[in-house]
Amino acid sequence: MDFITSEEKTLLEQKLTELRAMDKVLIQRIAEARALGDLRENAEYHASREDKAMNDAKIKEIEERLVRAQVADSSALPQDMVFVGAVVRLKDEDRGDDDLYRLVGQATGRFDLDYVEVTTTSPMGVALMKARIGETIRVDLPRGEKRFTIVAIEM
Repeated sequence: MDFITSEEKTLLEQKLTELRAMDKVLIQRIAEARALGDLRENAEYHASREDKAMNDAKIKEIEERLVRAQVADSSALPQDMVFVGAVVRLKDEDRGDDDLYRLVGQATGRFDLDYVEVTTTSPMGVALMKARIGETIRVDLPRGEKRFTIVAIEM
């Protein structure tokens, strides 16, 4: 099961609406390119069909994700437990410094945030899920094991 926040669900639904609108534009482009003549040597036709196929694949991916996803409701959880959507302050046990991490269903890819996004399926995300304040978690990374202490849940 794929846990996502309610804002992630809203973003996925908005993206799906945009892609469906783009689908209509692509169908029109294909029709216009088809009217140009010989389809064997019609680059515009082939490019339009390829664009439509890629758009259809993205639509299918988002639809499947929305079907599989469960919106995380953290209201029933204890306030000291990490769950999807939580921003957590972690202390790196090796270096002694601390940073903010947010547990998300899918990373936005933005780097201008005050925290690092961690997906629920990543090694760090798996270790964080349902951990509590004060616990030390072990994360098995490609370069070896790291330990973090959960200092606080910020949001």
